Amino acid sequence: MENLTSQYQSSDFFDELIDTKGEPRSPAKQLLGYLNSLSEEELEKRRLTAEATIQEMGISFTVYTEEGNIDRAWPFDIVPRTIEASDWRIAEKGLTQRLKALNMFIDDLYHDQNVIKDGIVPEHIIKDSKNFRPECIGVSPAHGVWAHICGTDLVRAGDGEFYVLEDNLRVPSGVSYMLENRAITKRVLPELFENEHILPVGSYTSQLFDTLASLSPRDIENPEIVVLTPGIYNSAYFEHAFLAQQMGAELVEGSDLFVDDDDCVYMKTIDGPERVDVIYRRIDDLFIDPEVFDKESVLGVPGLMRAWRKGNVALANAPGAGVADDKVVYAYVPDIIRYFLKEEPILKNVETFLCEDPEQQAYVLANLDKLVVKPANESGGYGMLVGPHSSKKDQAIFADLIAANPRNYVAQPTLKLSTAPTLISKGTLEPRHLDLRPFILQGKDTYVTTGGLTRVAMKKGSLVVNSSQGGGSKDTWIVETKGQ
Repeated sequence: MENLTSQYQSSDFFDELIDTKGEPRSPAKQLLGYLNSLSEEELEKRRLTAEATIQEMGISFTVYTEEGNIDRAWPFDIVPRTIEASDWRIAEKGLTQRLKALNMFIDDLYHDQNVIKDGIVPEHIIKDSKNFRPECIGVSPAHGVWAHICGTDLVRAGDGEFYVLEDNLRVPSGVSYMLENRAITKRVLPELFENEHILPVGSYTSQLFDTLASLSPRDIENPEIVVLTPGIYNSAYFEHAFLAQQMGAELVEGSDLFVDDDDCVYMKTIDGPERVDVIYRRIDDLFIDPEVFDKESVLGVPGLMRAWRKGNVALANAPGAGVADDKVVYAYVPDIIRYFLKEEPILKNVETFLCEDPEQQAYVLANLDKLVVKPANESGGYGMLVGPHSSKKDQAIFADLIAANPRNYVAQPTLKLSTAPTLISKGTLEPRHLDLRPFILQGKDTYVTTGGLTRVAMKKGSLVVNSSQGGGSKDTWIVETKGQ
């Protein structure tokens, strides 16, 4: 199959594996050389092995539709995405810097609000934020950290640099798929792990456990850590169960926990109540405690906020952390980094237009066919307008939405997202756009995953990588090459 990569038609986008001359980039040389050595039949056999492995391991996700919830097998491409380790080390430093500043920002918002008093972030941005929780004012979580688990979406543009597309600080998901992608690839391409210098990803769950344990209000050797899930019908339930199992933590629902008269949280067990120290919660703020938020919620635990405020239990991520998840706040993050850390941002933001600003709104409305418009607090690729792929009718709808609630919308240029070779049919590679979601942990210490979850827009020309919108995924290799 000498022609597998020679027939690859790279576009005018930055390609992760193949350069502008059609040659493999340094970290992809061994990978592409190996793929070219396989026959078409052998390559197809590897692809079918991946599909069988996904079915065997039960790797799935849930899509919500009008007809009901549908469980789907995890969409996976067997051609890994490769990144030079030296490039990754710069991104890793930038991600560490960014989360540190964001946690200082959140802590300041719930205490002195100096960032507002000093004019760095306008007061109304926070006042109008859907995720600012007045109920959290005055609380001081362990280590001053509110967002303990962050999934930051990175993209590479035409210049090959990493840019931050958005920060996910509420209940970021996807890390289990990063780990499972590696497990699948080791079955599909085992030979390459013998000779390639591919950095491992497997320590994430032990790092997550250590991060959560560092939050325990009790100074004991083995704090009780639980993963709080909304239940089996949640789209990320596979991940909740996976992480609990890998950490050796209990997977619980709200009905498994209660807050007693001592304002401590207990888990119901066959041996009687057992005190809980740390809750890794995968439930949105508004559903975690019906005494404080949604009174109709049956997902949370009555009294949980009371126990947290009194310092008797740690919640990760902390309620209220989502205030920094807002796509309007995102536009201010470079200034937030400068303000709190007195440093220049290592990773750049994507240029962002705030529709609440009259001049910027006028520009957005005049260029809806060229821009990507996003609501401030949606996730999963929902509620977006991708200008170049939209109709005049779509653009008119968004013009009305922006006019009705300008604070709720931002716009960004349509990025020239990088591509990578993707096996789209038997023996045929085509470029598909992708992004990267690394995961950053912060507790007593900080840890960044080696690479992250690469999400791929499987439809030709599409820029939407979310699995709920038809996207797929690849294993991500951080490769040490000679001379590094």
